Amino acid sequence: MKKIICLTIIFTLVISVIFAGRNRDKKDTGPSGKIVIYTSMYEYVIESVKQNLKRQFPQIEIEIIYGGTETIQNRVNYERANARLGCDILLVAEPAYSLELKENGMLHSYMSGERDNLSFDYDSEGYWYPVRVSNMVLAYNPERNARNTIPNSFLEFANNTNVRNVISMRSPLTSGTSMASIIALRDKYGYDYFNALSRQNIHIEYSSETQMTKLENSEYKVIMILEESILRRRQEGSNLEVIYPTDGNIMIPSNIMIVNDRWSANRNTVAAEAISDWFLSADGQNAIVDGWMHSVRTDFPRIPYDSKPTSEIRAGSLPVNWENYFNQKRETQDRFQEYLANRDYQF
Repeated sequence: MKKIICLTIIFTLVISVIFAGRNRDKKDTGPSGKIVIYTSMYEYVIESVKQNLKRQFPQIEIEIIYGGTETIQNRVNYERANARLGCDILLVAEPAYSLELKENGMLHSYMSGERDNLSFDYDSEGYWYPVRVSNMVLAYNPERNARNTIPNSFLEFANNTNVRNVISMRSPLTSGTSMASIIALRDKYGYDYFNALSRQNIHIEYSSETQMTKLENSEYKVIMILEESILRRRQEGSNLEVIYPTDGNIMIPSNIMIVNDRWSANRNTVAAEAISDWFLSADGQNAIVDGWMHSVRTDFPRIPYDSKPTSEIRAGSLPVNWENYFNQKRETQDRFQEYLANRDYQF
């Protein structure tokens, strides 16, 4: 009898091990292969995102390549001329670029299951989805200047002579968010806004880090900059403060796009779809908000460190006409350069 009981126990254990192995194999089944992502997200955000993706997709080799929006676009143009891109996913801070790539037949259509949770526009055919929201604002150093002595609106920023020679912004020739901002400001105030910036002798910088350092050192009194840059600096201990312009901040969604098999580096759309879904999911959006940017989800409870509720910021934002951006980008850049060529400080 004891022998029969022992054999029964051994048999049960063997069966359990077999089924456990099958379940483990089933769990490990998922997207694999390689994916390359081109993104304009700041490198300090990329590192966090990369670690999260590695934990979520251990079987996918994920390479993330950073570059400014214009740099990425130039790279894509070069690779396109050679018949294949070096990436599978694009994530850049210029929604109008999605319109261009879709028109050129370079994107993969995917109807994400997360789309109904999004509070920002996405392509009805599934060619692109917003992943993160940046916010163009003003910033100042309260240790050096009182809030009531400096511009509190974009209009004052370009016209208050008390800050002439001591204001700055990123170059719209290289920064997608700066380009979106001058489109929005041109639509609101006309091309004379560029002329006003020229009269202010605005400094054009190629790095937000440089802007913030000069603001801390009193070389600048007020700067046009992304909210996320100031929030990160504040969390690190800086006293710099955000000014949400009284005439409206500028919200700039950044889209994720899957390159189709005709153009993609690895032709791995299954993995690309899974990664896109992760970015749109609550887990992915946690990584975005940890990077001091706003979530694109309607049901997301968190906001970036020391920011305002996304709905409140959105209610007071200036609209960006992305069709205008797409169709008038070069013209607007040329006019911007033309007006600002009369400054004492050149690009």
